[in-house]
Amino acid sequence: MIKTAIIIAGGESTRLKPLTDDKPKTMINVNGKPILYWIIDWLKKYNIEHIVLGVGYKKEKIIEYMEENNNFGLSVDFSEDRIVKGGTAHAFKCAIGGNVHDDNFIGMNADELTDMDLSRLMAKHESQKPLITMALSPFYCRFSVVKTDENGNVNEFKYGEKLWTTPVSMGVYAFNKDVIDLIPETGSIEDKLFTSLAKQNNGRIIGDILNDKETWVSVNNQKDINEADAFLKSR
Repeated sequence: MIKTAIIIAGGESTRLKPLTDDKPKTMINVNGKPILYWIIDWLKKYNIEHIVLGVGYKKEKIIEYMEENNNFGLSVDFSEDRIVKGGTAHAFKCAIGGNVHDDNFIGMNADELTDMDLSRLMAKHESQKPLITMALSPFYCRFSVVKTDENGNVNEFKYGEKLWTTPVSMGVYAFNKDVIDLIPETGSIEDKLFTSLAKQNNGRIIGDILNDKETWVSVNNQKDINEADAFLKSR
């Protein structure tokens, strides 16, 4: 069983300024509590016992919050990304090295909110044994999707459609420990690692997509905060 999760929470998030002038993005309140609270609450439902928090920008806010809440009953380690603009690759590499000793573990960004059944992703990862199992969501198109016939007549018009044939990464993964040897020192783990593994098409990276009753919100701007607030209230 997977018991450890890495949460990368070191980014400055300039797109959410001024909300992030005095705190990291994961400490922004959504439905009355920091994003980090909701992530930890979700992980604990799936019996995660140990988390590694990759911190950087305004790290003291996260450390104080965890201490004030007795680490929510979890074993907690902090990993500081000391390279300026090291990217998600360096953040994950630092967090894994010295802090994670499990064969398999969860890795995720600190701005992802979801009610995905994480046990399903874990089971798929442990049974199929890839290097990475990636949580996927159908692309939620924020534009109006139009379909036309051969004469150019519009015969279908939908706003906010979920495009199930165009899945996107949710920023939530199950990793095998061997991934650390492939993660570059700097840059984006998505561009530098996932892209190359996908091109190999050899089963080392697989996906697990949300079902139609599950939701994912990535918090990157004020509109996302409103959406996340509505999502959590609906739960």
